[in-house]
Amino acid sequence: MKKTKLWMIAAILICGMMTVMTGCKSKPTADLVVYGKIYTAEDNQIVEAFAVKDGKYIYVGDKAGAEAFVEEGKTEVIDYTGKGLITPGCGNGHAHYSLGFAIQTVGTTVSRDEDVKTFMSVSVPAAVKKAKEAGAPVVFGSGWNMITFPRNLNYRQQLDAICSDIPIYIADEEGHKGLANTILLKKAGLIKEDGTAGKTEIRGGEIVLDAQGIPTGYLAEQAGTYVRSYLDNEYLFSPEVAKSNLVDIQKLLLSEGYTMYQDGYTSYFFNDNFFKAAQQMDQAGDMHFVLGTAWELDSWTDVDSILTIVSDTRKYTSEHIRTNWFKLFVDGTVESGTGFIDPLYVDGHQGIPNWTEEELTDITRKANAKGITMHVHVMGNEGVNRIVNAYINGGKDEMRNTLVHVYGVKPEDYKRMADHNIYVTSGMLWHHADNELQDELARILPEGMKDKGYPMKSFFDHGINFSSHSDFPALSGSPDDPFSIMEIVVTGLYQPEKAKPWWTEECLTREQALQALTINVARQMFLEDERGSIKTGKYADFLLLTKDVLDCPVTEIHEAKPA
Repeated sequence: MKKTKLWMIAAILICGMMTVMTGCKSKPTADLVVYGKIYTAEDNQIVEAFAVKDGKYIYVGDKAGAEAFVEEGKTEVIDYTGKGLITPGCGNGHAHYSLGFAIQTVGTTVSRDEDVKTFMSVSVPAAVKKAKEAGAPVVFGSGWNMITFPRNLNYRQQLDAICSDIPIYIADEEGHKGLANTILLKKAGLIKEDGTAGKTEIRGGEIVLDAQGIPTGYLAEQAGTYVRSYLDNEYLFSPEVAKSNLVDIQKLLLSEGYTMYQDGYTSYFFNDNFFKAAQQMDQAGDMHFVLGTAWELDSWTDVDSILTIVSDTRKYTSEHIRTNWFKLFVDGTVESGTGFIDPLYVDGHQGIPNWTEEELTDITRKANAKGITMHVHVMGNEGVNRIVNAYINGGKDEMRNTLVHVYGVKPEDYKRMADHNIYVTSGMLWHHADNELQDELARILPEGMKDKGYPMKSFFDHGINFSSHSDFPALSGSPDDPFSIMEIVVTGLYQPEKAKPWWTEECLTREQALQALTINVARQMFLEDERGSIKTGKYADFLLLTKDVLDCPVTEIHEAKPA
């Protein structure tokens, strides 16, 4: 034993002498070392360098410390000093790329600047021609402006005059309204075969009727979703379309700087083809972003059946796919008069609440018990209060139940949200409210809401995890990329010639904006141990930006792009 110990001591001494004499490395050789101004998203920390091995950070700190991981001929070194800012990869906490790209593939995107006359004389005939030349069984599209399209027109008759032999459904820019022709309304049972009225009420929606009580083809909220379910959705979103779209979606996301993405409505076409395509893409090693999925519960569907489907989607979970979210609508949109608010709209009407508080509490309890996180569209302050009550009374704090969009919040609800770990993901880009929208809000909303909507700073002030989303393709004329969004959220506007700044008291600092775009999305998606910040042990998911968005003139932030 004594002889063995002596040999061990000798070996240690020799190794130590060799290290001193020859400079032997005691640290692993990095595959990559990066120098520059690095925003880590860890408590707003700025560092000079990081080292990466096998796809993960093994060192984050100063330049001198990183040099110890460099071995000539084996380590790639990128010196980005003075060229811009290095940040973690960004996340998009809620969007609809699956829908947006499908429309571009098999449907028609309409300009929001068109009036009804141009829409009916140019865009719809072109969409019908495109569909029929492709042998499509439906005409599908989106994009018309909910503000400029009057509700009191008989859209059904105008659409029938253009095409009456195949179904037409064209949604507005938000996706919360839709226009349909007679053949589709008959398929959905809203009009009987003899032309008389059929179903005239859909829970959580509105079917606009003419003087004779017949649907005009104008559908709001869940009435539109219901009618859309009668389209040939397997044709519109086949496995082939889903696969093709995913390739294009990934290309767009990565080009803009997004490496995490929460899909807001993965069952838009009432099938699981997007799930299947994503799984196949990941299994092939071709998926380079993390996808979160959300199956939707519509107000006219059965809760328990949909929860069973959501649970079943776990079979698609893989390294880059997370499937544990459940989507529903509490209300509509404040801007169109269907958000659930207090006090009432100026004309005395109330929006459209889809569920009672008791129902929302029961749904939350059932979902969280199955390990499913609630991802809920809610806009009006009264709707927010209702779903917050449901999360508190029926949910589990550790599930990170999330509110999506959030136009308004009652003051007392901020602390309750913080106390129960309720998350928010919101369209920071919607602080770009053009003059047309601001005029409409001033006309329809009560005092206190006319010039105030989409709080942001208040969530940070109360310690609520607040993340950014773009809600693509419902951009309302705003950009989709992270750093154009960042400029909006810091300044309160995007195009000065079209709007004045919106509710600047709620604008964020640059650091808060970056936090909402990075680590807070990672937390929302339960990815904070893997991504969202530059930290030892995490995946090396980072961006080399062409601008230093922390120090450049504020009006130049939108120019930043991944190098």
